[in-house]
Amino acid sequence: PRALVHRLAPDGSLSAETLEPIAADARPNKDTRQDVKLKLIAGLLDLGLNELKRREQQRRNRRLALLATASVAGMAVTSTLAATAWLARNEAERERQRATAEAETARQTTRFMVDLFKVSDPSEALGNTITAREILDKGAARISRELDGQPAIQATLMDTMGTVYTSLGLYGSAMPLMQAALEKRRSVFGNNAPESADTLRHLGQVQTLAADYAAARRNIDEALEIKRRAHGERSTEVAAMLTMKADLLERTGDYRGGEPLIREALAIQRSLHPGADPDVATTIASLGLNYYQRGEYESAAAQLREAVAMRRALYGDAHPALAESMNNLAWALFDQGKSAEAERIIRETLAMQRKLQGPAHPDVAAVLNNLAYVLENRGQLAGAEAVYRESLEMNRKLLGDRHPNVMATMSNLASVMYGRGAHLQAIDMLRQCLSLRRAVLGASHPDVAQAATNLAYWLIDAGALDESARLVEESLRIRIAALGEMHPQVASALIVKANLLLAKRNAHAAAEIAEHALRIATAAKLPSDHWLAAAAQNAQGAALLQMHRYAQAEPLLLGSLDGLKQAPIPDLATHARERIVELYKAWGRPDRAAIFAAN
Repeated sequence: PRALVHRLAPDGSLSAETLEPIAADARPNKDTRQDVKLKLIAGLLDLGLNELKRREQQRRNRRLALLATASVAGMAVTSTLAATAWLARNEAERERQRATAEAETARQTTRFMVDLFKVSDPSEALGNTITAREILDKGAARISRELDGQPAIQATLMDTMGTVYTSLGLYGSAMPLMQAALEKRRSVFGNNAPESADTLRHLGQVQTLAADYAAARRNIDEALEIKRRAHGERSTEVAAMLTMKADLLERTGDYRGGEPLIREALAIQRSLHPGADPDVATTIASLGLNYYQRGEYESAAAQLREAVAMRRALYGDAHPALAESMNNLAWALFDQGKSAEAERIIRETLAMQRKLQGPAHPDVAAVLNNLAYVLENRGQLAGAEAVYRESLEMNRKLLGDRHPNVMATMSNLASVMYGRGAHLQAIDMLRQCLSLRRAVLGASHPDVAQAATNLAYWLIDAGALDESARLVEESLRIRIAALGEMHPQVASALIVKANLLLAKRNAHAAAEIAEHALRIATAAKLPSDHWLAAAAQNAQGAALLQMHRYAQAEPLLLGSLDGLKQAPIPDLATHARERIVELYKAWGRPDRAAIFAAN
C-alpha cells in the first residue's frame, strides 16, 4: 500500500518522499542475508538503506585497516627478528673468522720469532757474539720479504719489533716499523679499528721519547678518539690513553695541562675498580710525579705515599711496581730536604730489586743511579762516584754502549767527578756523552740540549768561552724548537748564557738574560724557592755586583742561596757563596765576607 511506501506530510496527506519498507524479501534470488539484516535495522532506526550501507562499509574499512596495520606490525616484528638473527649469525661468523685469523697470526708470529733466533751461522755476526740488535735488524728485513701477502701478520710483527726497538732506545729504528705497521693495519682493519689505535698508541709513545712532540700529539689524540668510540668514555683503554697524553704534555712543560687528564683517568679507574687496583695505583703515582715536576714536593709526596700503600696492599712487600713507587717517593722526599729518609727508602728499594731481579738488571742499575744521586747531594762524593760507576758498568753490559740509560749515567758520573775536582776528566766524559746523544738521538733531541747546557757551564770556568757560547746557542735552539720559548728548560739554558756573559764582563746583557729566565720560571708557576728561579735571581745579583750596585745585589744573592741547594748542578750553590764573598769584599765589609768564606 502507498501509505506504507510514502511518508505522511504534516497535514496528514501522503508526500512524495518514499519510506524504506520494513519488510525484506528473503526469498531465493532476492535480498541477501546481509541486505535482509540491514533493511530491518534501517526500518528500526528510521534510516535510509543506502546510508546504513555506507556506514557499514566505513566500519568494514576501519576493521580492514586495523587488520592491515596489525599484519604490517607483525611482519615488521618478524622481519626484525629475522634481521637480528641474520646479523647475529653474520657477527658470529665474523668472530669465528677473526678468531681463526688471530690463531693463524699467533701461529705465524710464533714460528717467525722462533726461526728468528735460530742462528745457523754465528760467523755472520759483526763481533764474536751475535747481539740482540743484529737479530732484530735481520728480523725486520725478513718481515717484508717472507710475509708478503699477509699484511695482518706483517703488521703484528712490525708493531711488536718496533716496541722492542723502543725498549732498547733505538727510536730511529722503531719509528719506520711502527709507521709501516700502522699503514698495513689501516688497510686491513680500517682507520677506526682497535688494532689501528694500538699501533697509533705505540707510534705516539716512541715519537714522544724521540722528542717529536707534534707528531706524537696527533697520533695519541687520534688513538684516544678511536678508543672512546670503541670502548666508551669510561673504559680502562681510555684512561690509559689519557695518562699517556698527560705524560706528553708534561714533557713539553705543560704540567698543569697534564693534571686534569690524570684526574679524569683516575676517576674512570676508580669507578671501574673501587678499592685497591693496579691501574689506580699507577695513576695516583702519575699524579704525584706531576706535582713533583711542578716543584710541589709535599703534594707529590702525599700522592706517592698513597701509591706505595696501595701497591703494598696489592702485592705485599716485594714487587717491581712497589719498588718503582718507593723510588719515586724517595725523590719527592729528597727535594723536601728529607735526604736521610730518601736514602733509607732507596736502599730498601735496591735490596728489593736485587731480590726480585737478581744482581744485574736494568732496574737494579736505575736504583743504583738514584742512590748515587742522593749520596752526591748529601756531599758523599766518593761513595756517589763508586755507585755511579757500578750502575754504568751494569748498564753497559746489559744494554750496550749506546742506550739512553748509559748516557744518562755518564752525565751523572761526570757531574760527581767535576764536584770532586777532576774537572778535565769530567769535561771529557760529558763531551763523550754529548757526542753519543747526537749520534743516537739526533741533533734536535732535548737530551742533547741538556748535555750541551751542562758542558757549556763547566767550560765557562775552564775559560773556553767560545766553545761554551756555541753550546749554549745549540741548547737554546733545540729547546725552543722542541719545547717552546716559555719552557723551564729554556730558562735553564738562559741562566748559563747569563753566566757566560758575566764571564765576559757584559753585566747589562747578563742582567737582561737573567730577567728573561726569571719571567719564564714565574710564568711556569714554579714555587718561589725553586732552584731555577733562584739561579736566575743569583745571576741578576751577580750582574748588579759587576755594576757596583751592591745594595741592590745583596738581597738577590742572599735570597738565592736556599733554592740553589736543590740545584741539579752543585756548582751553582758554590758560585753563589763565592759571589756573596766577592760582594762584601767589594762593598768594604770584610767581616761579612769572612763569615760566608768560612761556610
